[in-house]
Amino acid sequence: MESITISRKGPEIEFSYNIVWEHGFEQLANALASAALPFQKICIVTDSNVEKLYLEQVKAALAPMNKKVVSYVLPAGEENKNLNEIQKIYGFLIGEHFERKDLLIALGGGVVGDMTGFTAATYLRGIDFIQIPTTLLSQVDSSVGGKTGVDYDAYKNMVGAFYQPRLVYMNTDVLKTLPEDQFSSGMGEVLKSGLLRNREFYEWLDAYSDDILEKDSRALDHMVRECCKIKAKVVEEDPKENGVRAILNLGHTLGHAVEKLKNFTMLHGHCVGFGTAAAAWLSYRKEMISKEELDMILRLNETFSLPNSVQDLSVEDIITATKSDKKMEGGYIKFILINGIGNAIVDRSITDQDMRDALNMFMN
Repeated sequence: MESITISRKGPEIEFSYNIVWEHGFEQLANALASAALPFQKICIVTDSNVEKLYLEQVKAALAPMNKKVVSYVLPAGEENKNLNEIQKIYGFLIGEHFERKDLLIALGGGVVGDMTGFTAATYLRGIDFIQIPTTLLSQVDSSVGGKTGVDYDAYKNMVGAFYQPRLVYMNTDVLKTLPEDQFSSGMGEVLKSGLLRNREFYEWLDAYSDDILEKDSRALDHMVRECCKIKAKVVEEDPKENGVRAILNLGHTLGHAVEKLKNFTMLHGHCVGFGTAAAAWLSYRKEMISKEELDMILRLNETFSLPNSVQDLSVEDIITATKSDKKMEGGYIKFILINGIGNAIVDRSITDQDMRDALNMFMN
């Protein structure tokens, strides 16, 4: 098994777990055994889409452990990422007599991962969980780092907790059968990763775009690993977003606003792609990136079918929606800009007029 360890040790925060990459689920039991967790029962939390594809495969992979394995199936879709559904998971776990030393498994994309993690953080004040992400977006971003949560009304991830998994197990073969829109959505977070901290990787994405779009195994493996390494380093520095971790929100301020106003009918990674285009334009206007770099960012969005524009929304409604974003601090938005490709920074000087100007460049 190829893996890296993400860890941080100190007086207040301590975590350490492996991110494992495989071509299949067959090594899951071995990976879990290596984590040395004390569980007797396992609850696999998945959704109604992933259940049909992978639930039985994962159960079969866990069979050699001779543990009781049950499953809970959520209705698929962002609209079900709420506290009502979390309460139903609590009720199921209580009925199955799950104890603090038992284990939850998040099998699915970002919604399943966030909800399972939040359940783990709050059930009996904390129960172990692991992530088995099945979408590109969840493999390169949401499964790593310990952000969990649910939406509240129309406010994305407004209720949540920082709670680290005990293992992240990735079967990269699942990416080959991912629907094209989901794959494209994941590329929104992939491109973001390179823009944040690794220009060489961003340029690699450009050079190997054909291999990525053809879902070449070696290209996908390299891409997912590099994204995880970038995020792991940021999370190790700042697990609870008190400082540098905020850069992971590149493209998210305007992206989340669009996602909310579209009633979550536009995929998260597509919203991030649009938000990144607007952030890149603002970075160019502030002379942080060159015209050539801006053009490259917009071109790579197009290469991976990420939108550089949105339709049927009001500029003023988008700006208003940013005010309820959890990234607000002291009445100001922590807006993420690009001070050269591979070097994202937090900027607290972005005004409503700045956002208005950027949106007017990218609205149809």
